[in-house]
Amino acid sequence: MTQLELKYEVFAHRFGAATERSLVTADEFRDVLRRSTLGERRPVDDLERLKCMLENSNLIVTAREPVRGLLLGISRCVTDFAYCCYCSDLAVDEAVQRQGVGKELLRRTRQAAGEQATLLLVAAPKAKDYYPHIGMSHVDACFAYNRSR
Repeated sequence: MTQLELKYEVFAHRFGAATERSLVTADEFRDVLRRSTLGERRPVDDLERLKCMLENSNLIVTAREPVRGLLLGISRCVTDFAYCCYCSDLAVDEAVQRQGVGKELLRRTRQAAGEQATLLLVAAPKAKDYYPHIGMSHVDACFAYNRSR
């Protein structure tokens, strides 16, 4: 396995803090979702909804190809930076999967969320065997109210 040379960026917005918003567009987000296995379960045909998802996330970590700037991976989260961080999307372009991109995105996500915050995510069916491999533990007691649309 060769080490990929990617540009990683962290966009963290803490309540009351003046920070730049994410430089990820809804089009870029849709594109990387489609190039990963996650696009099958996300509203990729609804750009306004994708834009809203990005705008209301307060922790986003990206991996880009350094020359062209192509978005190759994203970790999109909601966190309080003190107790809990929910990673709603971890998407990595299938062309660069199994090269450490997802692991690095999660490492930087954990670092930005803080050592007091537990990082949680719901695994996509095709990715459920990946997370124990990188050291995450399985949680049984999780419950949800499903979306109505």
